[in-house]
Amino acid sequence: MILETPRLILRSFREEDVDLLAPLMADPDFMRFSLGVYNREQTAGFVEKVIGWDRTGLPSQFALIAQSEDAFIGYCGFYHHPTEGIDDIEIGYRLHPDYWNRGLATEAARAVRDHGFRDLKLPRAISLVHPENLPSRRVAEKNGMTIEKEIVFKGFPTLVYAIRREEWLANRGAE
Repeated sequence: MILETPRLILRSFREEDVDLLAPLMADPDFMRFSLGVYNREQTAGFVEKVIGWDRTGLPSQFALIAQSEDAFIGYCGFYHHPTEGIDDIEIGYRLHPDYWNRGLATEAARAVRDHGFRDLKLPRAISLVHPENLPSRRVAEKNGMTIEKEIVFKGFPTLVYAIRREEWLANRGAE
């Protein structure tokens, strides 16, 4: 599966992406507002998990490639949290710090949202955001989401941003 935006290619993860993702997952800025940095083994586990979702037909994460440089710059896509008691599919994103503040996370998140509602016919999508993560909050808001509630997720205060397919359909063209 490949999605394209004016500046990004969003493609399915491949096993060799571990080598591209491992330095990012070891970067404290990239992993800010998460459970901490990942070593190579943990990164390989993450990549295996998202490839596994793809193989079983579940919506999954996409590797983000900056078209102008053909550079791997992060990921954006769908997360599943059934063991945490969350049934909704999350749109999550992480971007290489060198690419922050360019609108790329919003561009990627919108492409994933549109794919989810248009192609996968998802009834709703959420984003789980730490209250202090203002850039991610802005991405969720620009993605048409609004705060639904605050929860504790993996031990941290978390805002649940949400959008329903009906809202997306009603607001198409408003962006």
